[in-house]
Order: sequence, then C-alpha cells, then structure tokens
Amino acid sequence: APHVFTNNSRLLILLLFSFCKQVAFLQKLTLVLALATLVSAFGSSFQYGYNVAVVNSPALVPHMQRFYARVYESRNASLTDSSLTLLWSLTVSMYPLGGFFGSLMVAPLVNNLGRKGTLLFNNIFSIGPAVMMGVSEMVGSFEIIIVARFIVGICAGLSSNVVPMYLGELAPKNLRGAIGIVPQLFITVGILTAQVFGVRSILGNAESWPIMLALTGGPAVIELLLLPFFPESPRYMLIQKGDENNARKALRRLRGWEEVDEELLEMRLEEQSERAEGQLSVLRLFTFPSLRWQLLSIIFMNMGQQLSGVNAVYYYADSIFGSAGVKENDVQYVTVGTGSVNVLMTFVAVFMVEASGRKLLLLIGFGICCAACLLLTAALSLQVHTLPPASQLPVCAPTGPIPTVITTEIFRQSSRPAAFLVAGSVHWLCNFTVGLVFPFLEQKGLGAYSFIIFAFICLVTLIYIWVVIPETKNTTFLEISKLFAKRNKVEIVLEAEDCELKVRGVRDHGEDLITTF
Repeated sequence: APHVFTNNSRLLILLLFSFCKQVAFLQKLTLVLALATLVSAFGSSFQYGYNVAVVNSPALVPHMQRFYARVYESRNASLTDSSLTLLWSLTVSMYPLGGFFGSLMVAPLVNNLGRKGTLLFNNIFSIGPAVMMGVSEMVGSFEIIIVARFIVGICAGLSSNVVPMYLGELAPKNLRGAIGIVPQLFITVGILTAQVFGVRSILGNAESWPIMLALTGGPAVIELLLLPFFPESPRYMLIQKGDENNARKALRRLRGWEEVDEELLEMRLEEQSERAEGQLSVLRLFTFPSLRWQLLSIIFMNMGQQLSGVNAVYYYADSIFGSAGVKENDVQYVTVGTGSVNVLMTFVAVFMVEASGRKLLLLIGFGICCAACLLLTAALSLQVHTLPPASQLPVCAPTGPIPTVITTEIFRQSSRPAAFLVAGSVHWLCNFTVGLVFPFLEQKGLGAYSFIIFAFICLVTLIYIWVVIPETKNTTFLEISKLFAKRNKVEIVLEAEDCELKVRGVRDHGEDLITTF
C-alpha cells in the first residue's frame, strides 16, 4: 500500500507540474500576441497557400482552360494542345516567379517600413491582383490572369519571409518555436480552403471561377483594417529606430505586465553585438569560412523541400490523379483529402517540434516523401483505379516549417538576413521550376515515372540531413557554432577576458582569420 501511495503521489505531482507549465504558457500567450499572430498569419500566410492551390482545382481548371482557348481563338487560329499547355504552365509558374522577386524585396522593405509596415504595404500586391483576376473574364483577357499571378506571387514572397520575422520578434523566447510554425499552419489552411471552394457545387464551375480567384483579396482587406491596431516589432523599434519609449509600450502590451526592463536590456545587448559584427552581405556570406556548411545546409533543405513532389501534387493534382485512374468527378474530393491531411500534420508539428526535435522530423518527413513518390509512381504506371491512400502522403510529410526554424537557429543576427534571402531565393526558384517544367515532364517526357526524380531528390536530401545537420533543439547559438566548427575546419575560441566568441580559420595564403561573433 505505501508503494502504491508513493506512485500515486508522484503521478499527482507530475500532473500538477504539467498543469502549472500549461498555466505559465497561457500567461505568456497574451490576447494581444495571440490576435497579432492570427491576424498577420491569416492576412498574409493564408493567401500564400490559397494561391498555390486555387489554379489546380480539378473542377476549376477545365473552365479556365476553355476560357483561354476561347479568347485565343477569337484573336488567332485554333489553339493547339502544346500552346495551351504552355499558357497554363505560365499561369501556374508566374506565381513562384513573383515569389522569387518578392523575396529579394524583403530586406530593404523591412529595414525602411518595419515588419508591420511591410505587411501592410504588401497588401497592395494582393488586393490589386484580386481585382484583376475577378474582371478577367469580363474583359476577355487571360493575360490579366497571368500578370496578376506574378504580382500576387510577389505578395507571397514577401509574406513568407516577413510574417515569421514579425512573429518571431513579437514572441517571448519560450513561444518562438510554436508561434514560428503558425504561418505554415495557415498556409496549409489556405490550400485546403482553395480545394474546398474549388468543388463544383461551390465555386468550381463556369460561372463562379473568377470569384474564386478574386477571393484572395479578402484576407488582405481584413489585415489592412486590423493589423494597424497591433504593435510594431519592439526589436525593430529599439535596435533599428532607437525608439525606446514605443518599444517599451509595445512590450508591455505583448507581455501583459509593466516590468519589461530585463527584455529591453537583452535587446540592447543584441544591438551592441550586432554593431560589433556588422551586417553580412550575400556575397560575403558565400565566402565566409565559418558559415560554409550552414549555407550548404539551407540550400539543400530548401531544394529538397520544394523538389519533393509536394508542389507538383498541388499544382497539377487533376492531371496526376486522373492519370492514376481516379474518376473525374472524384478527383476534387481526393484533392480535398490531401489538403486535410496536410493541415492535420502541420498542426501536430506545432507540438512535436520541441518534443522530438528538428532533425528527426526532417528525416521522417523526407523518408515519407520518398516512399510516397515511389508509391505514386507505381499507381500511375499500373493505372490503379483506386489511388492508394499512401500516395497522398507527400503532402503530409512534416517538413514544411522546419527549414525556416533551422535557418533561424544556425545563423547569428549579422548573417541571418542574408541567409534568409538565399533560402527564399532557392525556395521560389525551385517552386517556379516545378510549376513550369512538370506538365511537360509528365506529358512529353517520363510520363508515369516523373515522380522517380522527386523520390531520388528526397533520398539525397535525407542522406545529407542524416550526415550533416545537427540537432538544434534546446541548443544555444554558441553550442550550434561549435557543432559546425569542426566541419567548417575552423576553431572556436571563447576568450575569458571579454567573453568574445571568435572563430579562427586559415586564409588561403596562410594568415589567421579571426571573426568576432
């Protein structure tokens, strides 16, 4: 009996401890922080996902392609299948191309307009294209849709970088991981929403497809009306603008208490550190010995993520599932199923990222993607009429938000902006390549075996992560630097006199290279 009592007592203590941790979590997550997260993620990240999937709706695509053919033939001769494929590929791929240019605009905009200011300005690139796509059928121009897709891509390129930056600077340290995944969660919700709206009985019909395209402006209007009531990033106001009074006011609103001096002191120390380091340009980032493997890692992770087959499934789900023998009327529901699983897995990742670690999630995710691409290849080549559920797994692999989290952790303040520019550029260029090349690869090239390429890329990325990427969970920046130091062939020296972290390497001509962190 005493033994049972002791075990029960321990269980009770553990439950009370867990409850206290949850209470502390909720105390940190104030209403202002929660609403700022929801408004910015819905107004910006949601649109990213919505526009990825909106032009791939199985019910919507035939109506839009008939519109393209009708307009083209009213001006020229008949439209061949190859020309229609080219026009549709341009429609799909202009979005990631715009995203690439949007990612190049991040640094100057966030430095001049601020994080919140950039998100508000970015709504121009959403509302304008929404109007253009909404009137495209009325004015009889498919070119308007293609141009609008490029402009709304700029919106996605900006938001995919600025929203995580804004929320990461608003959140306290213990919530940055979970809040950092919220934008990705809203991206998947946006994809699912577009898939649901694309069902024939809702908006995926001949009369309503322009309305469905125009709905992307709705979240932008909501963000434009509500986001001004939330604070700008305190770190931006203090470190870049030197406005301590407004930074203090913003922190008090976000934290829910008056005493914020400790966090302000931390920001001042960061400001001093950044001033000592200076800002690394992209060119210098590529030639910096102590960041060589970190740079290669973000390139591999972003290429692997975008070339894993996920975007091909989203952009061309109708033709992929149709090729596998799914009935034309059922494709729309299979697509909604893939989106639902993706939302569920991203939601689970919010809670798993701190428990299981980043590296394990990446390995599991790319492993699932590799296996799913092989299964999808089998389904396409054998013409299975009931598509295996496993072929939907590429969209549920939990890799989506992790590369962004790792990029934040393996780069320090001075190199992080340049690192995000490189990561964003690789992300969107690979996305553009898939959108433009895949329909020709499927129809004119490898056909049913197209996903073999994606499976191979997933396998190579998985091996790279297994060999190179360290686990960064609960690890300080200094410890992460030490993990990469041996691979970068540099020596990290922590001097006791002034507590400066130095990286000692060797230049080609034999002189010591010392970089202060």
